[in-house]
Amino acid sequence: MKHLQLFLAFFRVGILGYGGGPSSIPLVHKEVVDKYKWMSDDEFADVLALGNTLPGPIATKMAGYIGYRVAGIVGLINATLATIVPTIILMIFLLTTISSVKDYPWVQGMTAAVVPVVGVMLATLTWDFFKKSQKSLGWLKSSILIIFSFFLMEIFGLHPAILIGGLLLAAIIKKDKDPKKERKIERGNAS
Repeated sequence: MKHLQLFLAFFRVGILGYGGGPSSIPLVHKEVVDKYKWMSDDEFADVLALGNTLPGPIATKMAGYIGYRVAGIVGLINATLATIVPTIILMIFLLTTISSVKDYPWVQGMTAAVVPVVGVMLATLTWDFFKKSQKSLGWLKSSILIIFSFFLMEIFGLHPAILIGGLLLAAIIKKDKDPKKERKIERGNAS
């Protein structure tokens, strides 16, 4: 049953994720976190951050990792195939017909309409992550981190993967230091 659920979840993402990887992220979140509860919001955010630092299509990387986590190697293959098979089928179909309809206004309008829809979906997901980050960091620290990240990427041209990797490294270092502080506090209270 788990393999069928895994396949259906990522097949839906593959079918409905029109517009590429960024449009698939909220769909993956809906399936993995909300519907099947295979991971929490924080775990999904970690998978998304890690997926953004690695090269290649984000939807496929996330499907592979989540599939492996849910059902091992078979789950990895299952979720990855479920993600890419719809695209392969649609590409074969579209390549045979696209040249005959590409100049129609309704096709151009449909393509143009995808951009704001994907923008709204990503903005909604970003807002959800921002609200969650304020719980652990607070509004001020979260806002400063967003502004600082924006300046590094937009003003100084830092690649997002380098920024995400740096933030992940800082979080790991901070996490390693926190238990040591707790142990010192516990030892101090015991004396």
